[in-house]
Amino acid sequence: MSYYPSIPSPCYVLEENLLVANLELLKRVQQEAGIEIICALKGFSFYHEFPLVKHYLAGATASSLHEARLAFEEMGVRPHVYSPAYLESEWEELASYAGHITFNSLNQYNQYKDRAHAAGISCGLRINPEYAEVETDMYNPCVAGSRLGIRRSDLGDLPAGIEGLHSHTLCENDSFVLERTLAVIEEKFGDLLPSLKWLNLGGGHLITRADYDVAHLIGLLKGFCQKYPNLQIILEPGSAVGWQTGFLKSTVLDIVESAGITVAILDVSFAAHMPDTLEMPYKPRIRGANSEPETGKPTYRFGGMTCLAGDFYGDYSFEKELQIGDEIILEDMIHYTMVKTTTFNGVNLPSIGKLDKKEQFHLLKSFGYESFKDRL
Repeated sequence: MSYYPSIPSPCYVLEENLLVANLELLKRVQQEAGIEIICALKGFSFYHEFPLVKHYLAGATASSLHEARLAFEEMGVRPHVYSPAYLESEWEELASYAGHITFNSLNQYNQYKDRAHAAGISCGLRINPEYAEVETDMYNPCVAGSRLGIRRSDLGDLPAGIEGLHSHTLCENDSFVLERTLAVIEEKFGDLLPSLKWLNLGGGHLITRADYDVAHLIGLLKGFCQKYPNLQIILEPGSAVGWQTGFLKSTVLDIVESAGITVAILDVSFAAHMPDTLEMPYKPRIRGANSEPETGKPTYRFGGMTCLAGDFYGDYSFEKELQIGDEIILEDMIHYTMVKTTTFNGVNLPSIGKLDKKEQFHLLKSFGYESFKDRL
């Protein structure tokens, strides 16, 4: 089984035509709804494609000094920045890149506000509307005791110099969840909205998923903009930009039998190279395989190459038996993968490449011992 014999293994491969299709849709939402959509680097930091992203989207959003610098240098924009807390030692450099900064608490705002205003940065506060429809607590910023955002009961009057509010409570949600969330924001923070310049509704908007109701989203946002003409509405999806825009090529290194289960060991790691499959969790699609075991068909559990006992995912059925050396193509591996990789156990990081608009492969980056050593 061989799909891409010229592509090294393992390798993350972005398919440029699929990325353009996503960006075209996001640009349509921007234009028809009259809002801004910016790319969240925490989910999509494929900086080789930032010039293309900039052609379609209004900018970028960063969660750290390094992401802010990457957006500034590789996309040529002053990003929106949010972090639960900022480091005094990094502030001066961070402020040189940022256009907007959201503060997680009044303490943080009071510490940095004078310098932020002096640098011409638009300041905002992250709010916690205490409402989220997120099934996995690890990704839910509204769980009891959340450190993310300010509750209405803790805010009081809007501090002088605050121009925006930032709410981020979605996770791969649709426009109807956004509609219900907006209703709660209006209920709790509506008295503050007329005096603001912008409202950032965060990420988690999976606009490019096939079943997403784009027309409903556009209508919802247009209506909200008409109600609050003073507000610039901002969305900052990461997954929606990189959603189903590429794959992770891997190779079967060995096939072993264990208590009646056939395990195919790959040259990648679920734990180190695609941790969301274990954290979220979700079951990745594999090209040519049925994601649910089928009686009578060759069925395999896939294991990673680290020593972690839980570094596996399965089970999948195929039309014919796998062989050592076969390629395994794990689909939709461009968002929230490269940004989370580790070199645990000393395993090498997958290479990075792309299939351009003419389906020609370009190797963009490869890794080795120094990448492992530099992290230690």
